[in-house]
Amino acid sequence: MKETTLGYIEWNGCYLMLYRNKKGNDPNKGKWIGVGGHLEPGEQADDCFVREVKEETGIELTNYTKRGEIEFISDTAENELMHLYTAEVETNAIDVCNEGTLQWIEKEKILHLNLWEGDRYFLEPLLAGETDLKMRLIYEGDQLTKVER
Repeated sequence: MKETTLGYIEWNGCYLMLYRNKKGNDPNKGKWIGVGGHLEPGEQADDCFVREVKEETGIELTNYTKRGEIEFISDTAENELMHLYTAEVETNAIDVCNEGTLQWIEKEKILHLNLWEGDRYFLEPLLAGETDLKMRLIYEGDQLTKVER
């Protein structure tokens, strides 16, 4: 099972979202997601999150909170354990990302974006302030078939 990180960076009532529109063979193409990526061999999840945020946004995080772990089970892709984070920043300054378009989106508009269906299941409690989220999202192809909490 591969391990990844995904985080939602907050500034002024907005989350920094990444619209995946720049990579050729991208399973997330056309979707809005948070910022994160794959753990490198021997890397801890916290270190991966900080590294990926720096690489994708230019933001150097000094303060963040792990909010949970989400398992993605798939019949067509490698299963994934995703470490979920939030962070707050004091400025909206960001770099250009080579994986997609970064945009600050008002938190109340996040659930209206073109998201993966399963992302809504952890974003709703995340936006409501829940911590220690644990769930398993089971997909058949691109279709979410079961949510276990």
